[in-house]
Amino acid sequence: MSIEKMTELLNKQKLVEAVSLGQESPRHELIETVVHRQHKAELQHFIASLPTGEISSILETLRLDDARLLWEQIPQERENDILWELVDERRQELVGDREPSFTESQLNAFELVDGKLRQIAITGRGDLESVRPVWVDLLNVTKAERQYVGQHFGLLLPDPGDTIDLEVSSRFHIEENGAIHFHSNFLLDRDDDARSIPVAFILYEGILFSMHNAELPAFRLQRRRARLQPGSVSDCHDLLLDLYSADIEYSADALEDMYDTLRMVGNQVLSETMSDAEAAAILADIAEEEDMNGRIRSNILDTQRALSFLLRCKILMPHQQDDARQTLQDIESLNSHTSFLFGKINFLMDATIGFININQNKRVSQLTIFGVVFMPINILAGMGGMSEFSMMTKGIPWPIAYASFAVGVGLLGWFTYVLLRHMENKRLRQRGKVF
Repeated sequence: MSIEKMTELLNKQKLVEAVSLGQESPRHELIETVVHRQHKAELQHFIASLPTGEISSILETLRLDDARLLWEQIPQERENDILWELVDERRQELVGDREPSFTESQLNAFELVDGKLRQIAITGRGDLESVRPVWVDLLNVTKAERQYVGQHFGLLLPDPGDTIDLEVSSRFHIEENGAIHFHSNFLLDRDDDARSIPVAFILYEGILFSMHNAELPAFRLQRRRARLQPGSVSDCHDLLLDLYSADIEYSADALEDMYDTLRMVGNQVLSETMSDAEAAAILADIAEEEDMNGRIRSNILDTQRALSFLLRCKILMPHQQDDARQTLQDIESLNSHTSFLFGKINFLMDATIGFININQNKRVSQLTIFGVVFMPINILAGMGGMSEFSMMTKGIPWPIAYASFAVGVGLLGWFTYVLLRHMENKRLRQRGKVF
């Protein structure tokens, strides 16, 4: 359907150009401009509605002259993505020797040289031909770029965003071609933006492939370590273990920051007084730390499952097995910390809510006092509004009668308030003696 619609629009475009060239009227330039712009806008609107893969298929199906006409209408910002999808023959016919490049994405290949990782930035197709990597890191690559890299190395690279929907039992598996797949979440802790980033790993023919859509501290730490510490990495298995270990260290640092935050929150909660506004702010901080603690716990449990699966695959060397078990022990210790923090968070939450309830009780108590104070006044005011009051004060000038009544009501309210205060103070003194 799309190819037929595209052919129809291109034929209209060519027909308009042919008719406009045969016009001899003085107004033919104006007619040509209006009609040409109309059909051009319709064609560009249709192109904008099509995905990149479908546009590439149409370019490969059309005749060369129609394909060139269509290529002229494609926005410049979409050209690179479409070039990744095109076959080499049609790409050369349209743009010559121009190669698609990795633009906003980052594709880095790492070779192992004298026990150190040497980073090689991949900016085009040709850069992959002479590389013998031990690690290929794909950051925020498009579907076409990911497919090309996978075809170059002979495997299918998944989208890391799709791994969120996988069941836990499907995140770690071995393909028929021997590729080992891992799908894990890594912590990204930024100011007011703590989240878990899904990362897809593949171990295939001595190469570690990692795919993620955000830069992660664990990856930066691993690259720096591998460059500065010779012998820390011997193969792709070491790289994977080090990445998981770096994520655990990063999670441990995040837990330490949580300790500091909860310590400050605890000092506020355990103070003698707390306003409702302060309690609301504290509850927001506690909820944020609870969410962070939950993310950390989920991530380290996910890492625990990945390492256990890696040990069951029996592909690790003895020293690598020891490293994996050491990381598992670190995870166990972090699990106890997260459990402790959950308990502390619940305590602070309950204490904060307790302060809110105390403040509400104080307000209710104040309202009760006002109600008790004004209750006899209301009774007297009701009596004063009856006709019997005027009968009882007959012969007394009304200013004197009503002034005396107002003074009496005020004295009665003051006496009631003093009596309530005395009773409250007596109750507090008795409580102090008991305790």
